[in-house]
Amino acid sequence: MSTVITYGTFDLLHQGHINLLRRAKALGDTLIVGVTSDSYDKERGKLNVRQSLTERLDAVKATGFADKIIVEEYEGQKIHDIQTYHVDTFVLGDDWKGKCDYLKEYCDVVYLERTKDISSTLLRQGNQIITFGIVGTGRIAARFVKESYFVSGMEVVAAYNPHIESAKKFSTDYAIEYCTDDFDAFLTRCDAVYIASPHQHHFEQTMACLRAGKHVLCEKPLCFTTEEAEGAYRYAKEHSLALLHGVKTAYCPGFEHLVLLAKSGRIGEIVAVDASFTKLVNPDTRELRNDGFGGSTYELSPYPALAIAKLIGTSSDRMEFFPMFRDGVDIFDRIIVSRGAKSSSMKVGLGAKTEGDLVVTGTEGYLYAEAPWWKTSYFEMRFENQNKTRKYYFPYDGDGLRYEILEIVNMIKSETSESPKLNEQESVFMTRVIEGFTAYREKAFQACP
Repeated sequence: MSTVITYGTFDLLHQGHINLLRRAKALGDTLIVGVTSDSYDKERGKLNVRQSLTERLDAVKATGFADKIIVEEYEGQKIHDIQTYHVDTFVLGDDWKGKCDYLKEYCDVVYLERTKDISSTLLRQGNQIITFGIVGTGRIAARFVKESYFVSGMEVVAAYNPHIESAKKFSTDYAIEYCTDDFDAFLTRCDAVYIASPHQHHFEQTMACLRAGKHVLCEKPLCFTTEEAEGAYRYAKEHSLALLHGVKTAYCPGFEHLVLLAKSGRIGEIVAVDASFTKLVNPDTRELRNDGFGGSTYELSPYPALAIAKLIGTSSDRMEFFPMFRDGVDIFDRIIVSRGAKSSSMKVGLGAKTEGDLVVTGTEGYLYAEAPWWKTSYFEMRFENQNKTRKYYFPYDGDGLRYEILEIVNMIKSETSESPKLNEQESVFMTRVIEGFTAYREKAFQACP
């Protein structure tokens, strides 16, 4: 008699889950199914689970494949279960391939190929699953797919790249059911689109998706002019489509709480925000390419601009730019934003390094988020009297993309075009910074002999 065990959340149990259980059952005489508890799902960063543990247990039981159902409650329980139940074979879907190889010390480990075309079926049957397509198949697109596993109610089903071989490799690597180099064909396969293409294509592709009736999550920068940004948001609202600017910090729990505390008056009136985001990258990478779309401001300024927009506001009297160029590309920039007596600063760099912290100055105290503040997991509220200092800790799971994925999923399901976590005015402000830098750069280069 051989025993097989598998685990999962099994939220909104569908045909893909059923197929996995059926195939797992066929590998032995007895099948044990572990269903993750609500608390463990939260602990491991699984977001937006829509059904209670009881509902999920009942759904697994109703399939008739499980001979025994247990609850997975903590990290490391799999080894305990394998030993307790004398398990011969451990089974998971191949989207987790390699991640459970440590269990080979205790039993056989089998990764089953995921069932294709399930999401489209579910959408037709009950509109429960939102299907996503990805434009672009680079580094950030790969992270998006991995992060999407932690958000319930959506699935990536299509990939587009104008170079078909890149699209095929990506779809194979991440078990995506459809890939193409035909953009129009791609748009017929999904409900929403994540745009992760090179910067210069973002606006054109965003508008093409919106005109095709697709919801859009676009990586930063959304576009390069305020006219484009305002036009995109206007179209989305007029056609009841969700449009989200992919600046992940805006959607993470720690940053949200920092903003709420700052605006609560606990540190008095906010008079300045100073935020830095720098990193050293290989000079040969896309980010430093001299094609008119690379450089520190285009790549990184949306993050400190987000902090200023949220905490000081989106109106300004003046923006001043102090860039350092190398081979025609800005490797470091200091940007000053002023409104009346209040002035804030951004420092961004791809070729120079400084402390990546955030300081929110108030008339009664200040907030300090240490580097990397854009992955806000810890910050302090500090006062003249150090005994009043308060420390705050928050989860920042994975790469952070799961928070923005969850946000657009919730927007689509609630039929909301604009997110309060990063609204149109704040997104336009980020674009205005980029637009101002572009004008400064062009003027500076024209002045060169």
